This record gives sequence, C-alpha cells and structure tokens, in this order.
Amino acid sequence: MRPPAGDGSTKEELRRLFRRRRRQCLAGAVPGILATAERHLGALLARRRGRLGLYWPLGSEPDLRPLAPAWAGRLALPAVAGPGLVYRPWAPGDPLAADACGIPAPPRGPDLDPAAMALLLVPALAVAPSGLRLGSGGGWYDRLRADPRWAAVPALAVLPAACVSAALPRDPWDIPFDGWIDERDCHLTPAGLRKVASS
Repeated sequence: MRPPAGDGSTKEELRRLFRRRRRQCLAGAVPGILATAERHLGALLARRRGRLGLYWPLGSEPDLRPLAPAWAGRLALPAVAGPGLVYRPWAPGDPLAADACGIPAPPRGPDLDPAAMALLLVPALAVAPSGLRLGSGGGWYDRLRADPRWAAVPALAVLPAACVSAALPRDPWDIPFDGWIDERDCHLTPAGLRKVASS
C-alpha cells in the first residue's frame, strides 16, 4: 500500500499522480483484475437479486467488458442524464449513445431503481483502506450514493493495486465505498462486509 503524494496534497495533485500511476501499470494489472472479479462475482451476486452495474471504460480505466457475456441477463450501465447519474439495463450488443458527458451509455430507459441493483463496480484513480475513493472529479457517484437507497447497494472501486493509498483527503460529500477489486483480491471494508453479509 503506497502513501499519498504528501500530507498536503490536494485532490487535483493526487488525481495527476494516480492517473499517471494507473496508466503505467494498467496493462499488467488488468488480467489479474478480471481474474479477481471472476473469482468473487458469483459469491457477491448470489446473495442479492438484481443487476451488476458495470461501466464503460475511458482512458486508463480497467476494462471489465470481458466479464459481460457471463452476466448478460443481469447487467446495467450508468448514464449521465439531466442533473444526475442513472443506471439502465444493458446487454452486450445493445446500442449505445453518448450521454451528457460523452460516455457510451444506453440511450433510453428504463432508469433502474436502486432495488433493481445487486452490485456496482466503479472505476477509481485511488482508494484508501477506509473505502474512500478518488475519482475523476465529476462527483457523479457521490451524488448518486448520497441517496440512502443507492448507498445501500454494495459498491466496489476497481483499480490496480498500485493505486491503493494509505490515506486520501476527504470532503464532506465523499461517501466511502464498500471495498475494492484489484489484481490481488477483492477487499471489503468492515462496513462492506456487514452490508454483503446482510444482503
């Protein structure tokens, strides 16, 4: 576990640092990240009915699309629509269109209710053992998970192990994730373990 760039680092400085780090180690990490996800998704999803929320990878985000065929009937992708983030059903081969942020997403609803979701997998630039996630700075997932119904859906960050940081700065609106997936294992926070066990 690597320390952050320095005690006084701002989030923007950390984003630059971890974006560079993720880019440098991505190719070597992705096969292990996929293997970790394949190893753990069955158990994580067996406890909850509903869909697996994937994401469409951009830049150096780990690409989880190879997992899609195994879960084709239970997938959803996020879309920025209006003021917030929504999840919509998706299967490999379904048409996609750029959402309000230019990311490929299902172009039409239905927008899924949190109760329809079993697990969210979300890209991250960095994560701390507490589950605090450093994202790209849009705040879409924090705003989504500010709704207690969405916060009740288990959510794991996805990133290379080199981007796990001993600590990260926290703003009042930051909502910790339940753990993370990297090429080494699936790591659940104590709160994440309780949430998964109670599902």
